[in-house]
Amino acid sequence: MINITFPDGKVREYEPGASPLDIAKSISHGLAKKVTSAYVNGEIWDAARPIHEDAEVQLLTFDDKAGKKTFWHSSAHLMAEALEALYPGIKFGTGPAIDNGFYYDVDPGDKTISSDDFKKIESKMLELARQKNQYIRKEISKDDAVALFQEKGDEYKLELIEKRGDEALTLYEQGGFVDLCKGPHLADTGSIKAVKLMNVAGAYWQGDENRQQMTRIYGISFPKQKELTEYLHLLEEAKKRDHRKLGSEMELFMFSEKVGQGLPLWLPKGNAMRERLMNFLKEEQEKRGYKLVTTPHIGKKELYVTSGHYEKYGEDSFQPIHTPKEGEEFLLKPMNCPHHCEIFAHRPHSYKELPIRLAEFGTVYRYEQSGELHGLSRVRGFTQDDAHIFCTSEQLKDEFLNVLDLTQVVLTKMGFKDFTAQISLRDPDNPSKYIGSDENWKNAEQAIIEATKEVGLKTVTELGEAAFYGPKLDFMVQDALGRSWQLGTIQVDYNLPERFELEYTGSDNQSHRPVMIHRAPFGSMERFISILIEHTGGKFPLWLLPEQFALLPISEKFEDYCKEVQDKLSAHDIRGYIDDRNETIGKKIRDTEVKRIPFMLIIGEKEVESGQVAVRKQGEGDQGTMSIEEFATYFQQQLDAE
Repeated sequence: MINITFPDGKVREYEPGASPLDIAKSISHGLAKKVTSAYVNGEIWDAARPIHEDAEVQLLTFDDKAGKKTFWHSSAHLMAEALEALYPGIKFGTGPAIDNGFYYDVDPGDKTISSDDFKKIESKMLELARQKNQYIRKEISKDDAVALFQEKGDEYKLELIEKRGDEALTLYEQGGFVDLCKGPHLADTGSIKAVKLMNVAGAYWQGDENRQQMTRIYGISFPKQKELTEYLHLLEEAKKRDHRKLGSEMELFMFSEKVGQGLPLWLPKGNAMRERLMNFLKEEQEKRGYKLVTTPHIGKKELYVTSGHYEKYGEDSFQPIHTPKEGEEFLLKPMNCPHHCEIFAHRPHSYKELPIRLAEFGTVYRYEQSGELHGLSRVRGFTQDDAHIFCTSEQLKDEFLNVLDLTQVVLTKMGFKDFTAQISLRDPDNPSKYIGSDENWKNAEQAIIEATKEVGLKTVTELGEAAFYGPKLDFMVQDALGRSWQLGTIQVDYNLPERFELEYTGSDNQSHRPVMIHRAPFGSMERFISILIEHTGGKFPLWLLPEQFALLPISEKFEDYCKEVQDKLSAHDIRGYIDDRNETIGKKIRDTEVKRIPFMLIIGEKEVESGQVAVRKQGEGDQGTMSIEEFATYFQQQLDAE
């Protein structure tokens, strides 16, 4: 018998060769129907793959991030099977799971696949799914794999095989379809009950514009039709809340082709909101002993070679800036941390000074591919609410707990009540992705795990999601539509202090390395604001809004009174503007609704004579007539209720 240890520490005995699906069946039939795959000793496995020795097992379902990816990757293979049946001779590139569904890059030869073909492809997929064909994993030698795909005439798979070198190869087969694939996969196709093809686009093979352009077909699938229906409804709601659309309507930000793709320009209203967010965090940081610094937008290439960022991000950075001095190169900074390391290193430190907390709203630059740019959420220049804490090993846990508290204060203030902390660890199967010693990684990972347990934080663990220099804790928030977003991040780093040879003098009068904590509660100002726009639908918290009311005079003869009202409300720290355009009051109201201004104060003859304002609340309509003092009190009540 073999011993299977579950995440809660319980151990059960099973026959050798039991699969995650068998284990699920031994617990309950309902669980077995939901299992998509499993972590076996930290490695993700197929639902039906046999286990032959003692193992730690975590069963995964569609509710788990990794479980969803298994479901969607299996669906990509199902789509490929349907395409092969409908388009004989079609060739296949790669077909991964993505954040929302899957895609497959295909070469249909002289045929064309468009959105007009989606219905028949979806029907074929569901027909094949109902056959409940098993996903069968087969290990294969390189020579046999080459022979198989030579026979199929698929040069794309042959190229992928060649790139794998001497790496072990596996095939997956379901029904009549065979694919080169690492897995994992579902036990069979029967779990896939609902599919929707979403989009078709061109994509160069291996992302190289000099190579063959393939057809990329995007899709999504679910275990239940109801879930697909809900998802499509969610997409419609998301369109209404798209931050690009609302940001334009509310005059918050813009982009200019002359300035460059992915480089946002903040308009006065958007900048005012951005400044309020920054000031809020500055005040919170000041309470906790952070010191603000400012660093340049560029740095010598050697700085980022030392930090390791050039090796890891060089391809995603802007090209080096060559100066008139021979051999001198600068980069637009991809990260703030190397600059902060240099600030720490500029003079000796005693253990009595630690922790040292350096904070900066620092703008960094990454040359994202143009096809990946998306409004504010994926840009080439963005400002991080960055801070780096240099502390002793003994101080690490308390500092981490302090950062946890700050991050939760920030998210709660912004209206994100539902969040989970994702512990992002190294990928044990790919150590070349990371820098630093195993001992440092072990210490850093343990510090994060212990701190989250101490505060009872709801967590999930993801292997392979760590930064290249250390593990991290990412806050995954749910917005008003139930979508999950990664926001604040905290990272423990023993490695950059090593690379920069940072030191402090300890109580023993000897030199010691500090530990470094990277933290950014917002993540980046651009991405955070894009998420906040979509979460609130543009109806921001009152304290954050640059304009909290609009004064709408029925005719120009009431504009002097509007100015008087504006000044009195300003004395109460209530911000607003006068809409003095030569438009009807109906059009002014409609335009103000579009701009998501929370309060409209309508001024006519009656209001001027009585010294009052007629109040309309955004989305709710008339609130009655109030004196200016009454409105100020009413406004404060609304503010306090947030």
